[in-house]
Amino acid sequence: MHHSINIDRLSFAYPDGHTALQDVSLHIQPCEKVALVGPNGAGKSTLILHLNGILRGKGEVCVCGLEVKEPNLGKIRAMVGLVFQSPEDQLFSPTVYDDVAFGPLYQGLSPQEVQQRVDQALEAVHMSAYADRVSHHLSLGEKKRIAIATVLSMQPEVLVLDEPTAGLDPGARRSLINLLRELPLTMLVSTHDMLLVNELFPRMVIMDEGRIVADGETTVLMNDKELLEAHGLEKPV
Repeated sequence: MHHSINIDRLSFAYPDGHTALQDVSLHIQPCEKVALVGPNGAGKSTLILHLNGILRGKGEVCVCGLEVKEPNLGKIRAMVGLVFQSPEDQLFSPTVYDDVAFGPLYQGLSPQEVQQRVDQALEAVHMSAYADRVSHHLSLGEKKRIAIATVLSMQPEVLVLDEPTAGLDPGARRSLINLLRELPLTMLVSTHDMLLVNELFPRMVIMDEGRIVADGETTVLMNDKELLEAHGLEKPV
């Protein structure tokens, strides 16, 4: 059985010379839910952007058994649903339906198949009633759900989210957590929300200064006060 995500000795420097990743190795099993935590500038977002080839560093990145290389990018981008921190980066069509239909249409599916994909994706995020709404009139929590639907309509195997709960009020945050719990996908989520990590992710990976400094069971790492403090993290109360 191949890993869903296989990263071996990945390093990356930005054009200005800033080293964002140093020798990062990470292996995630199918249907495993893993949290990626660490201070700002730790390299979390940079790492995520390697999973569908937006950034390319030195080392090996394989997703669902495919190496992240030019000939595979189309397939990989369908397999890896990447949801950015700001839904505005993902929602640009006149209606919610058009946003969610964009990927399947781009894949060349028939109108019937596209309709089916959109219906399934909106149902999965409990937003079926919103198909005809205008995305930019929705609340942030609703927009985040629609942004997730836009990647679910591609039927990905892996869901990668960057700060999914940032900016959400408690109600929207709670419903997003419940939604993520329901989805039967491999999940890698970069977050500062340690309560979310505690509640949803059996495994936690701590990054700092471009390296993975700890990778283990959330229950164990959350109780290592010195480790957390050393990397600007706090166990949630």
